[in-house]
Amino acid sequence: MDMKKIGFIGTGVMGASIVKHLLHAGHEVTVYTRTKTKADALVELGAKWAETPAKATEEQQIVFTMVGYPKDVEEVYCGDKGVFSSAKQGTIVVDMTTSEPTLAKKLYEQAKEIGVHSLDAPVSGGDIGAQNGTLSLMVGGDEAVFEQMKPIFEVFGQNIIYQGAAGAGHHTKMCNQIAIASGMIGVCESMIYGLNAGLTMDEVLRSITAGAAGSWSLSNLAPRMLKADFDPGFYIKHMIKDMKIALDEAERMNIQLPGLILAKTMYDKLLEDGYGENGTQALIKCYE
Repeated sequence: MDMKKIGFIGTGVMGASIVKHLLHAGHEVTVYTRTKTKADALVELGAKWAETPAKATEEQQIVFTMVGYPKDVEEVYCGDKGVFSSAKQGTIVVDMTTSEPTLAKKLYEQAKEIGVHSLDAPVSGGDIGAQNGTLSLMVGGDEAVFEQMKPIFEVFGQNIIYQGAAGAGHHTKMCNQIAIASGMIGVCESMIYGLNAGLTMDEVLRSITAGAAGSWSLSNLAPRMLKADFDPGFYIKHMIKDMKIALDEAERMNIQLPGLILAKTMYDKLLEDGYGENGTQALIKCYE
């Protein structure tokens, strides 16, 4: 694989691990994040620092973005010092933020006008998947550009699937988040039931994770719940953002998602109680 000059904007819990994989694979990576100290460890590993998204873009062949909210995505791309202000023709931009499908389509069209290729490629797998380089990627945009990017995606991902035109990646991520949001209620209630029945929960998990109830959340987040480890692999505040996007899109499609509405109500209560910076496994606190 040819070594690439890559810009990476947003080095949070997952972004930092992805940058490490890209550096270890030999790529030249320039990073930008709003809080510079969050990128210090990456600079020590060999990443270059840029003062703005535009500076992180201007000399790069590929630019990844992984920020918090749709408004952040729009600012990073379309702001005065944003990606589109300095991207050269032929640059490939890849937004891995879980964001709005409608915004992905807008960015695709804007990119096309300046000769830039845009993909929406949200990921799943949490902090563990990012650390292990086993993320799942759901990609929307032009299929030829997806094929061109696939060797880069394989540096930090395993299940890499082209979903369709611009916005299809984000729609697929909404399917993912809907399944997780409702499923987390079941994981919490399973743990609460077992604890109150006096069971040895490590043994319970050995049994049920291998059966029909098995899921990523049950295998990876239920053990954290039992240890009261609420460090974020994925923030509650970001899960709420994703659920709102999914509910807004569902309203546009005139469909009802009562399970998702219930999950959002529970997470909203946790946010009100000050748990927004915790991981989604803190949902079990609703049962205390």
